[in-house]
Amino acid sequence: MKSAVEVRGLQKSYGSHVVLKGLHFHIRTGEIFALLGVNGAGKTTTLECIEGLREYDEGTITVNGTMGIQLQSSSLPAHIKPMEAVRLFAAWNRVTPDRSMLNALGIKEIEKKQYLQLSTGQKRRLHLALALISSPDILFLDEPTAGLDVEGRRSLHSQIRALKAQGKTIVLASHDMAEVETLCDRIAILKEGELAFCGTPSQLTDLVGRQFTIQLKTRQGTKIHKTRDVADTLLSLLAQEKKKGIEVLDIKVDRGTLEEHFMELTGGVKS
Repeated sequence: MKSAVEVRGLQKSYGSHVVLKGLHFHIRTGEIFALLGVNGAGKTTTLECIEGLREYDEGTITVNGTMGIQLQSSSLPAHIKPMEAVRLFAAWNRVTPDRSMLNALGIKEIEKKQYLQLSTGQKRRLHLALALISSPDILFLDEPTAGLDVEGRRSLHSQIRALKAQGKTIVLASHDMAEVETLCDRIAILKEGELAFCGTPSQLTDLVGRQFTIQLKTRQGTKIHKTRDVADTLLSLLAQEKKKGIEVLDIKVDRGTLEEHFMELTGGVKS
């Protein structure tokens, strides 16, 4: 399958500070791909280089298709109306706005409001509509659900999946690990300017080792235990409680989250 984006030997420095140390990875056509990294790992610089917003020192970036970019914040004028912004972006790209896309994103419902009157969710939908004006092959989404309520997140996730079903390639930057795990086919994790991992969420789990959390609820309270061998640990814990004459009221077993695996691999604070 042809790659939507190929990054080879990407290097970038700011003065004497080396930010990217020769990155190699590719993004497959039609997949949802996340680029993650701790603070200072080079995630934002990498995305800006791919998007053409920042020059890089060495390496090559090949983009096979047109790009649409939804930034986390926007510099739209406070008093511009959504359809005025749509017409402006359409004129700039020399295209006719796709009415079905605008309707799907609910732009018709907010067309008479000014930008400053829009809620966070409405602004996110407008930003996405503007990024889709030119019907790009590759869509970059920067924190698309930041600040949204549960219903807004579900709605936007549904729209992202619909875009994938249309064959769009989606590159996602998100602080929300649950969101990444739910939406993404593959993820890349940067650490100190190098690629620490690139693969599926389940492959990351296999790399760092599966860790489970066991919660035992008794009349004395809830005890939490972490283990990689859930069967033996659970049997041992139950035996200990029985020996003490303590009745176990409830048992809950959770597998390790993507965020825990991310933190274990990078040893830092997610960005």
